[in-house]
Amino acid sequence: MWEFHQQKPDDSADNSDGLYDEEFKGHRDAKPHGSSSVGMDVAFPGFEHVYGIPEHADSLALRSTAGGEPYRLYNLDVFEYELNNPMALYGSVPLVYAHSANNTAGAFWHNPSETWVDVQSSKSSGGGLSALLTSFVKSASPSEALTETHWMSESGVIDLFLLLSDTPLGAFRQYASLTGTTPLPPIFSIAYHQCRWNYNDETDVLEVDRNFDENDIPYDVIWLDIEHTDGKRYFTWDSNKFPNPQGMLDKLNAKGRQLVTVVDPHIKRDDNWALYQRVRDGDIAVKSHKDDGLYDGWCWPGSSVWPDFIDPAVRKWWANEFKDYVAAYTWNDMGEPSVFNGPEVTMHKDAKHHNGWEHREVHNLYGALVHQASWDGQLVKSPQRRPFVLTRAFFAGSQRTAAVWTGDNAANWDHLKASVPMVLSLSITGITFSGADVGGFFGNTDPELLVRWYQAGSLQPFFRAHAHLDTRRREPWLLDAQYKEAIRSAILLRYTLLPYLYTQFYLSARDGRPVMAPLWVYYPKDEATMDDQHLLGPDLLFKPVTEAGATSLSVYLPKDSIWYRHDTWEGFGGGQTVSLSVSLTTMSLFYRAGGIVARRDRPRRSSAAMRRDPVTLVVLLGGRDRRASGHLYLDDGYSLEHKTSSAYLHCRFNYADGSLTNTLVHSSPAYADADRIKVERLIFVGVRTRPKSVVLPDGGGRVHLHGAVPAAGDPPAQPARCQGLDCPPDGRLRQRPRRTVAACG
Repeated sequence: MWEFHQQKPDDSADNSDGLYDEEFKGHRDAKPHGSSSVGMDVAFPGFEHVYGIPEHADSLALRSTAGGEPYRLYNLDVFEYELNNPMALYGSVPLVYAHSANNTAGAFWHNPSETWVDVQSSKSSGGGLSALLTSFVKSASPSEALTETHWMSESGVIDLFLLLSDTPLGAFRQYASLTGTTPLPPIFSIAYHQCRWNYNDETDVLEVDRNFDENDIPYDVIWLDIEHTDGKRYFTWDSNKFPNPQGMLDKLNAKGRQLVTVVDPHIKRDDNWALYQRVRDGDIAVKSHKDDGLYDGWCWPGSSVWPDFIDPAVRKWWANEFKDYVAAYTWNDMGEPSVFNGPEVTMHKDAKHHNGWEHREVHNLYGALVHQASWDGQLVKSPQRRPFVLTRAFFAGSQRTAAVWTGDNAANWDHLKASVPMVLSLSITGITFSGADVGGFFGNTDPELLVRWYQAGSLQPFFRAHAHLDTRRREPWLLDAQYKEAIRSAILLRYTLLPYLYTQFYLSARDGRPVMAPLWVYYPKDEATMDDQHLLGPDLLFKPVTEAGATSLSVYLPKDSIWYRHDTWEGFGGGQTVSLSVSLTTMSLFYRAGGIVARRDRPRRSSAAMRRDPVTLVVLLGGRDRRASGHLYLDDGYSLEHKTSSAYLHCRFNYADGSLTNTLVHSSPAYADADRIKVERLIFVGVRTRPKSVVLPDGGGRVHLHGAVPAAGDPPAQPARCQGLDCPPDGRLRQRPRRTVAACG
């Protein structure tokens, strides 16, 4: 974790005459230690594009900034942010990747002060730094493309890490070794979340919960924003609106559902409030440069102070405040930090932190330390339970202790479209657990847009609907039947795919691979840079509909692959763009030939209710070798026993030479549910003849055969026929598998 052990900066730069003072819109920056800056050029010869440096509402492939503003990294609370703009947003990861068919290279500029990045692509000149770097890059030549980046930070030191690999996944592993991976989240957190600013009271919360059940729509988490508190005093409840918060929480938990409440990092100045008294009297808050008094600013409660999370002792204090707080999980908003009356709606750069550090030197790190302390607070409250924290402000390494959402987007088609490259940029820079507010935070959405946003959000890592206080209520059952059913179908698909998604999060926790990825991550030879579609793990490809009134959709399928369309199992060869007819309910999801995808095809009202449900395996065959493989990871979904007692099950499925088998990767007797999980159905897609043998769990498994549709480079397919093994009239193949998943073949 982040620590600051260096001594107080040298005070030899006497600024008594105000030589370094600056004014910005009436705000004075004293610069008590003088002016400073650091910078460096990093060139990528042989690379046409670079990606990364979130957070910006811009394309996945970074645009050239020649003749314009550089990309800015400076965490800010931005109201209704602009699109296609290098302006700073809520979080910062100073990391870029360049990718070509044979190489992936990265540059991690480890500096949390205000940073600007210029990007320029051109043909290489063939000399100087370009020629030197070319010698380290396979297949690059001085005549090929060159992308140059220039890094400038206001303060700090040059601390640069270069990441060089043959593949994107190799580069991601290197970055993960520096900053960590996303720990396996509790399974409820990758299901569907329902939120708005604000659900009014306890009655409102339980009414929303009841309506999900009555409309047969699953959800796992309901959220409460700042209005649940007593006068914006965090760690408190408004006793009139929420007279029995523990009872409300118990009712939700009884259905396997969870509650998240907001806890912002500003503390209301109220001398009669015990928590503020502890901050005031305990040397806990950030100090003002002017007089070493408490730094004062305005935020939701009015006059506020900010705990100094740079100090490890303050982070420990904050964590202990969760011990007796009646709430389950935590949402950290406003952590940039947001200061309504500060310069650029944030903290003054000359504010003073622990050990004499100026705020300018640690600004982009502040929010990350907030959610780290909240994560620790979750463990203080429930030491055996996996934490869940959501943050808007972040820095490199934030993935260790928080999920991230893309902030205050707007309810329009352009913001829906922008959500895909924004989440992809986060995903490839380590922030693998991320998503955008479904429906758009600001403004009212029309029913078609809301449906399309649910469809897009259902296949992003973090799936939450959220809306502003002044918007119309938009819970799914408030819409006409056709729109409600389309939203319900998208949510049901999310729950069906939870085993696959949970497995991808497990694999990501091991080596830092993104759950949601651009096509070039798993198809590095295909350098297509489109940012309107994405992969989920290696086996699912999705392109959301982001145009009003769309009746058709064009989807690019990567080279050297075969893809089957969700539900219809129509096959397509890769390296082409296919045109699809779309309706309101269309989900343009494709399965990769060569993969085995685990699903649960009995969605219930929450992920907890599905915990012991049987599994469906979709075995996707194609190409000449007719092989397929895939993973399934299972544990209890909420505790830390998968780490402390290795209480989990990890199996690898393989199909080859007409036989489907299990291979045990890991199993532990401590995982109590291992012998209860069955495979109830096998779906073989792209078969020509029935499987010779299936070695899978005990119980009556149904095996479904789907004949292959010829794809580019694929031999003509023959209809699959069921012969023997209890062939029913509908052509389905049935047989009794022989072993338990715990035995894993």
